[in-house]
Amino acid sequence: MPVQPHLVELERKHHALEVELTTALAHPSSDDLKIAELKRKKLILKDEIEKLKSTGTVH
Repeated sequence: MPVQPHLVELERKHHALEVELTTALAHPSSDDLKIAELKRKKLILKDEIEKLKSTGTVH
């Protein structure tokens, strides 16, 4: 997969997780395990985005 479209897709997924996490945190009845999982997934995506950006292959 070309890097730029892949990067855009990762950023889209990261944003979607941010929205989902914000929504979950706004509800006191949210499951702590779900919140932890969302944070973990978001961090993994962030790391992958940063890795792609740091390789210098993004056009």
